[in-house]
Amino acid sequence: MSTNSVFICDALTGGDLFLNKVQNLIVSSEEATVQGAVYRSKVGFPFLAKSGTDSVQGLLVRLNPSDMCIHILDELMGFFPQNPAQGLTHREVVKVSTSNGSVEAFVYFLNSEKISSELKYIENGDWQRVLVEKPPLPQKLTERQRNYIQKLGKSSGRDIVPIDLALYRELMNLELVIDKGRRIALTKLGQEVYRYL
Repeated sequence: MSTNSVFICDALTGGDLFLNKVQNLIVSSEEATVQGAVYRSKVGFPFLAKSGTDSVQGLLVRLNPSDMCIHILDELMGFFPQNPAQGLTHREVVKVSTSNGSVEAFVYFLNSEKISSELKYIENGDWQRVLVEKPPLPQKLTERQRNYIQKLGKSSGRDIVPIDLALYRELMNLELVIDKGRRIALTKLGQEVYRYL
């Protein structure tokens, strides 16, 4: 790994999933900015795109250097080094600005081929304000809804996971489940929500 620093500003920041997964590898962190644009996914989390001129706030995290560290980062951020075009993100080393000057760090940018009409541009890259005003879908679910999504996500394709009518209607209205005849399955959006639970 040419650097042991990574700039965090994406879907994983919103739920602290990234920081929880690499907590034992973190040496230090500080506020930082990078140039780009931020888009919000249907699930509600922000993604950083390279094409843009906004000064995007984030966190510069310094990690213990380790051979496994880059693999963990790539997996968490949806980057496939063997086939970058297939990944949700791509990884680049870019200059990141901190209060102490600029440093080089890994930045995981949204794969430009994944930018679709479902993603909404966030003015001025102010993703933190947007998350406060309108929390991501996984954070708005009730405990009952979360538990069912988790059970369904862990089940095999042919398992039948019982559901009551009221919960069924709630999850159908949120477009998280689909009725496949004799069983309920997660929609694509439901699968993405399950990833963050």
